[in-house]
Amino acid sequence: MAPALLQSHIPSLQLLSRGKVRDLYAVDEHRLLIVATDRLSAFDVILPTPIPGKGTVLTTISQFWFDRLSHVIPNHLTGDTPESVVQASEYDQISGRAIVVRRLKPLPVEAVVRGYLAGSGWKEYQNDGRICGISLAPGLTQAASLPQPLFTPSTKAEIGAHDENISYAQTQQLLGADLATQVRDVSIALYTQAAAYARTRGILIADTKFEFGLDEHGQLYWIDEALTPDSSRFWPAAEYRTGSNPPSFDKQFVRDWLEASGWNKQPPAPPLPEDIAVKTGQKYREAVERLIG
Repeated sequence: MAPALLQSHIPSLQLLSRGKVRDLYAVDEHRLLIVATDRLSAFDVILPTPIPGKGTVLTTISQFWFDRLSHVIPNHLTGDTPESVVQASEYDQISGRAIVVRRLKPLPVEAVVRGYLAGSGWKEYQNDGRICGISLAPGLTQAASLPQPLFTPSTKAEIGAHDENISYAQTQQLLGADLATQVRDVSIALYTQAAAYARTRGILIADTKFEFGLDEHGQLYWIDEALTPDSSRFWPAAEYRTGSNPPSFDKQFVRDWLEASGWNKQPPAPPLPEDIAVKTGQKYREAVERLIG
């Protein structure tokens, strides 16, 4: 396996920003280069320890879903190879982990779809029986399957801050009624088709988040990442039980270790033990092997 990439350095292009995982570069006025590093964030803090191969897994899974679900909505991929927009000396930083995408205007909401009662949705339901203003039947247990997928949008927070769940009415205020309807319907369609396929591969997609952007003509595109272990909660179907969260194909090893370490969840985060990093990398690779083969 190639050495871990904690941060990319592409001198031939202009660096625009570094997110929790991805570094964003300007190719020209119409295109961007996105490099998925091996950074890992937990509790909205970027950890100092990378997970080798994680960026490659995220890129492989995203490209799989963008291709498989391209009939639902166009995505931001241009079809250009990353090697065509950088210098040869920079190839080692982008191999298998970078994509060239359209420059689009991101929408100011994250489109979350839930098929099961977990995470912040479970916490909200425990408080008042609702998620993002949507009332649910009483007496549901943690990880319960919902009668139909729920669109539960959230704000897009800056690095280090927490996203906040918002109601559909608030989404309409942010996007306008027509665009909010389009985003909701597309999100549910993407989730429904992805969840049906994943189930055939022994994976339940408990929930996921989508991001969208607009071009200069107002055309909606699917952007960012696509149904990865970072943006979704993947559960092994064989181990699914209600009443508790099944083990997931993501950074749960890291979360559990951090919770037990006594860390106060404020920067800086502590370095991860090698065995925790290795186990986490194995979970990410298992996800891509199960989904794609």
